Amino acid sequence: MRRSDRTDDEFAEFVAARSGQLYRSAYLLTTSPHAAEDLVQTALAKTYAAWWRVRATDDPVAYVHGVLVKSFLSERRRKSSRELPVPETPDLAVTDADPTERAALVAALAELAPLDRAVVVLRFWEDHSVSHTASQLHLTEAAVKNRSLRALRSLRGLLSETSSHSNGSAR
Repeated sequence: MRRSDRTDDEFAEFVAARSGQLYRSAYLLTTSPHAAEDLVQTALAKTYAAWWRVRATDDPVAYVHGVLVKSFLSERRRKSSRELPVPETPDLAVTDADPTERAALVAALAELAPLDRAVVVLRFWEDHSVSHTASQLHLTEAAVKNRSLRALRSLRGLLSETSSHSNGSAR
């Protein structure tokens, strides 16, 4: 077996094992199933180009998550990136959450600034530490803590607005 065949096989195994996790993170960042698929493809393409270096790192999964988040933030900064996703919830394998609550949370995440959304997803959905989140986003730990507090406060406000609207409309 040639070296490039072995490398391709290793990368294919990595993608098969981690693409679901990457998609969930991308969906939470983009709040759109189509944009999430595009973001995962972009991150995997960048990773494949440097796979020889990535696989030698201590944590290739963290590396790819970093590429995913950085690609998301980079795309959000571009002036030409003005597509608006259609509000649509994908079929999700997780069934322990109420679909209405999940949809409300995803809609509220979409209202946050991209960097605040990235902090919330990494810290509270992916359960990364403050220091890991800071290094992934090239922020200080204090900035991650401040953004976390501010973003969570915004999310609580958005979610309480959503619940008050749904309670008011049910009467």
